[in-house]
Amino acid sequence: MTKHIFVTGGVASSLGKGITASSIGRLLKARGLRVTMQKLDPYINVDPGTMNPFEHGEVFVTADGAETDLDLGHYERFVDIQLRRGSSVTTGAIYKTVIERERHGDYLGKTVQVIPHITDEIKTRIRALATDDTDVVITEIGGTVGDIEILPFLEAIRQLRNEIGRDHACFVHLTLVPHIGPSQEEKTKPTQHSVAELRSRGIQPDIIVCRSDRPMSASVRQKISMFCDVPERGVVTAIDTDNLLAVPLVLHDQELDDYLVELLRLGGPEEPELGEWRDLARRAASPLREVRIGIIGKYVDHADAYLSVVEALRHGGLHHDAKVAIEWISAEEVTPMMADSFFDGIDGVVIPGGFGTRGIDGKISAAMVTRERGIPCLGICLGLQVMVVDIARHLGDMTDAHSTEFDSDTSFPVIDLMDDQRELTDLGGTMRLGTYPARLEAGSLVHELYNSEVVYERHRHRFEVNQRFHGRLRNAGLSLSGFSPDGRLVEFIELSGHPFWVGTQAHPEFQSRPNRPHPLFLGLVGSALEFAKEH
Repeated sequence: MTKHIFVTGGVASSLGKGITASSIGRLLKARGLRVTMQKLDPYINVDPGTMNPFEHGEVFVTADGAETDLDLGHYERFVDIQLRRGSSVTTGAIYKTVIERERHGDYLGKTVQVIPHITDEIKTRIRALATDDTDVVITEIGGTVGDIEILPFLEAIRQLRNEIGRDHACFVHLTLVPHIGPSQEEKTKPTQHSVAELRSRGIQPDIIVCRSDRPMSASVRQKISMFCDVPERGVVTAIDTDNLLAVPLVLHDQELDDYLVELLRLGGPEEPELGEWRDLARRAASPLREVRIGIIGKYVDHADAYLSVVEALRHGGLHHDAKVAIEWISAEEVTPMMADSFFDGIDGVVIPGGFGTRGIDGKISAAMVTRERGIPCLGICLGLQVMVVDIARHLGDMTDAHSTEFDSDTSFPVIDLMDDQRELTDLGGTMRLGTYPARLEAGSLVHELYNSEVVYERHRHRFEVNQRFHGRLRNAGLSLSGFSPDGRLVEFIELSGHPFWVGTQAHPEFQSRPNRPHPLFLGLVGSALEFAKEH
């Protein structure tokens, strides 16, 4: 029978439930277990697709086209699995389903209530992942214990454990143990209160993971164990670290995975195979060199808005034994007159995706400067589109070329809305989403990087390179090096004679892994290292 691990959080938000859940997944997979993961999010949005990146961070896209929370990116990267839309559940999606059923008469006239109708639907979504080819389902509950929004989720997992039996489910609770400077003491009261709140909802944690800026003393662990009714083996410290790859190893060194295997009566080897992961963590901690990559975007004040891009760059750096130092460049501050100065000392540039007109001129200027100065540049989604605009304006004699997303009256709409998007009025979940194939041109740089004729990448966009201008763009020197299989949609572009000036309509960052860097990011970092050596 499939086992379930539920991860909750208390005391404060943003403690790292996603990383903790992902680390547990990594450890169990290293023992040969088949693991999948899920996020239960308490917000009423149906999905994060229309949410502001400043507030929510990036939108992660699954292979089957679901717009999800960024924690699914952590899950996929750490556990090296491919998740689907069932791994993302929100309050909005739950209520939408229940209300639609009520409208259809599925409840036979009964009063529809949080218990049992909402909680039953939550349990159905959790059980859906417990298939015959899955040993463990790890479910993270978003928000913080004490938030009114997460009560139905807590009630659902409480019920589920009783239904499937205590040997088949366990609760992991993440809390904060702050260190008070003047008294030089670690305070356990926040953890005690958090666990008391969880217990008031009928949930007794089996394991408490304590976030702290230093190792906890034995006496503090004993105190938490006593007051929270958890064996000392179940009290674990997660120390602050800049090296996320070290987190699974920190937890393993405290025998967290051993205890989980014992609690859930899981099989597998006594020791996980962590040799490759230890090597990755070592290289991340002690790189041999450094390269500076600029990310030019609209949301640079909130790094989580580009989380998968940053992680993909780091993966590329790991392969080259290099630290990737990120330079955040606000696209709104880059002007055509001053653009050059923003890229002094930069070895490579990423122009990431985004929506809206703000900062678009700065991104076009970035494409021009990197092209003229030979700085390695990777354009992603909107990044490809501004690179096309740069070529059209400055090499193709189309002076006011633009995307109709930003200028509907342009004489040269080199980027235009996809035909099947013109009549849409709903914004949520209606873009070109999920995995699509592309055929690469033989002899092109992208063909060399991928070492494949056909590739599959995830997408999230509405606008495309306008077919009417393919010929003029080629005449201007742009290589259209990858197309959809029917030859209609441009998927990749590049510039001959430039060390690395590549754009993709897709979001390759979503498929990068620490042990398998994505070819485009691997190529960008390698080219940036060469650029740094020469300059």
